[in-house]
Amino acid sequence: LRRILLSSLPGAAITNIQIDGVLHEFSTIPGVREDVTQIILNIKGLALKLYAEEEKTLEIDITGPATVTAGDIIVDSDVEILNKDLVICSVAEGATFHARLTVKPGRGYVQADENKKEDMPIGVLPVDSIYTPVRRVNYQVENTRVGRRDDFDKLTMEIWTDGSIIPQEALSLAAKIMTEHLDIFVNLTDEAKNAEIMVEKEETQKEKMLEMTIEELD
Repeated sequence: LRRILLSSLPGAAITNIQIDGVLHEFSTIPGVREDVTQIILNIKGLALKLYAEEEKTLEIDITGPATVTAGDIIVDSDVEILNKDLVICSVAEGATFHARLTVKPGRGYVQADENKKEDMPIGVLPVDSIYTPVRRVNYQVENTRVGRRDDFDKLTMEIWTDGSIIPQEALSLAAKIMTEHLDIFVNLTDEAKNAEIMVEKEETQKEKMLEMTIEELD
């Protein structure tokens, strides 16, 4: 479950960036404090939701003096910026910062080289895309008692997300992905596919009996 949460859930991420006057990622921009490498790192920290299946182009157009944040990104109704206070760069008085960002849906992690296209114009910089909305997952398994039995396990999971999905939804989706993959093996034979697993019902009945008072048992 942890591996699925960190690598297989769908999300949205920036795939390439184009900044006016910039030809490569090692450039500097007149009047902008941060270099292009730092700006790209900042933009990769964007948390967003994409309500469309195709890629979208976002735009930033700022004249200084200004601190450019994610809230300054111009979006349409299909895109929602979740961390609008994320600082992208600082623009001095009289300077301008104009950039176009491409966002698309995907899964897992895609390196910048994979986002590069043969017909990509000069000045369009492919970036690493982190699609997964889950940032961190911890889990702990410990012994626990249920009724008079102490041979049960208790699973505690801690899930941190970027805000585009709540932890409960992420866990539910990860479990669905896991069960759909396991269904391939369940369906190998009709016997297994049609078998009725009664263990849970039997255990539930036993637990109800253990919780009954002596008077109820009589």
